[in-house]
Amino acid sequence: MAWQYSDKTKILFMNAVNGNEKSHFGEIEDADGVGEHGSIACGDAMKFFFKVKKGETPLEDKIIEAKYSTFGCTSAIASSEALCEIIEKGDYTPIEALKIRNEDIVQFLEGLPSQKIHCSVMGAEALEAAVANWAERRGVDLEALGIKLGLKEDEGSRLVCTCFNITESELRRKIVELNLHTIDDVIGALKAGGACGACQHAPGGIQDLLDERWGVQSEDAPKAESTGKPKLSPFQLSKKIESVIETEIRPMLADDNGDIEIVDIKENLVYVELKGACTTCPGASGTIQYVVEKKLRELVDDSLRVIQI
Repeated sequence: MAWQYSDKTKILFMNAVNGNEKSHFGEIEDADGVGEHGSIACGDAMKFFFKVKKGETPLEDKIIEAKYSTFGCTSAIASSEALCEIIEKGDYTPIEALKIRNEDIVQFLEGLPSQKIHCSVMGAEALEAAVANWAERRGVDLEALGIKLGLKEDEGSRLVCTCFNITESELRRKIVELNLHTIDDVIGALKAGGACGACQHAPGGIQDLLDERWGVQSEDAPKAESTGKPKLSPFQLSKKIESVIETEIRPMLADDNGDIEIVDIKENLVYVELKGACTTCPGASGTIQYVVEKKLRELVDDSLRVIQI
């Protein structure tokens, strides 16, 4: 099935890509606050800008304009637009804007596919970084006001997911804030663990942090029943893989103007080539791991590995 976007998400995205005057895409040269989150290497990157009308004191500054420069998919662009609209319509001071969470962005967009929730998280994190930048410029001591930003906690924190540059402190914080209970939850919300997968079960990795927060599942807990699927012959396996790619995966990629082609299948290794918009997408490794491989393991054989060529 293809990712289903709300009409609101589609409108905001099209406003941005078509250069509609309603769009907030762009930069503010004399911005009072600038913040970044993500990286192009990770597939999504956002730079957020806001300008204030200065008050008698810095705490009375009001945000009057917000813009962004975002590299990413439909959800990333639409989430950035949503964040700017929420702020401009809300008559926020920078401190008040910190109350905006990723859930507010998702609600404004009338929902996002679970695989795209990380896009709303990116906006909230970029906003926090921009407020920190404003505070430094205006001489505001946030800690003296009892405000401790997550990005401060991340400084010097151990890197857990090297593919997406996610630290231990950020993972701990987001596991609680977003109520993440499984590795799939973490991948969907933060992308962490969704590329090479090495950090999923490594010592001190994602599963260890989840177990530490929510507790280790008891050995006596009910285990998932075996699927009882008979082992497929090489021919049956290849036909099953082709079927799942055609009916499940290709429609997902087509939703973002991408496509996929099977190049070869050797035992449990599936060699594929991404096509269309996926060809130049920096997030291709995440697509291979979290979309293609995950779906093939789920519907065909959990020993399958997908390799992009």
